[in-house]
Amino acid sequence: MATLPRPSSDLSQSFILGAIGKASVREIVLDTETTGLDPKTGHRIVEIGCVELINHMATDNTYWTYVDPEREMPEEAFNVHGLSAEFLADKPKFADIADGFLEFVGNDPLIIHNADFDMGFLNAELAACGRQQLEMGRAIDTVRMARQKFPGSPANLDALCRRFQIDNSDRELHGALKDSRLLADVYLELIGGRQQHLALAADKKIADAANATNAREHRAARPHAPSPQELTDHQAFVEKLKEPVWQA
Repeated sequence: MATLPRPSSDLSQSFILGAIGKASVREIVLDTETTGLDPKTGHRIVEIGCVELINHMATDNTYWTYVDPEREMPEEAFNVHGLSAEFLADKPKFADIADGFLEFVGNDPLIIHNADFDMGFLNAELAACGRQQLEMGRAIDTVRMARQKFPGSPANLDALCRRFQIDNSDRELHGALKDSRLLADVYLELIGGRQQHLALAADKKIADAANATNAREHRAARPHAPSPQELTDHQAFVEKLKEPVWQA
């Protein structure tokens, strides 16, 4: 995952607060790999990886594709992700995957580590093939979140994985889907961690049990009238009482 020093200035906090307040919400964790740092100088996307979140938890629904950048691969970029121009030559071009990508992300919030970088590349590619660009306001920048929560500490993905004890041992090279899965775990920790979701799950279990109890068939109360012998015994006991309070 390439990283620029400045996080997105268009992070919409309303997406975060709105997502937490809803009973069910879909978010997309997204990452790209590229040929360089700036689409304005001709650099292109070579890989896209997305992971769907429901209520902030990763599902098995993912989107992943390599992309032919239609240009050479600089050595600096190859050293980051290990994708060569030869390997990518027979992969689909961005115009061929644009509609499928847009369909997957829909209109849901996008969780991105350094949103300016990935959104800049995606919108450059979308514009080049005549597709509608993504609104920057829908991006939730986890770099900015990390810097706000841990000021002065490293905010790169590896550092956050170490902080939250997330296993990233197989991340010798960057990979869009691999990094999206790691970022999904990091994002969950940044918004409160797994304990928050365990508590929510417990609350739901209690609510479900209460609903199940309320849904049970109610039976009429069983009759408990005294027997004739019990009435006789009770009357004899009362007659033995001296000045009972109800006769005062």
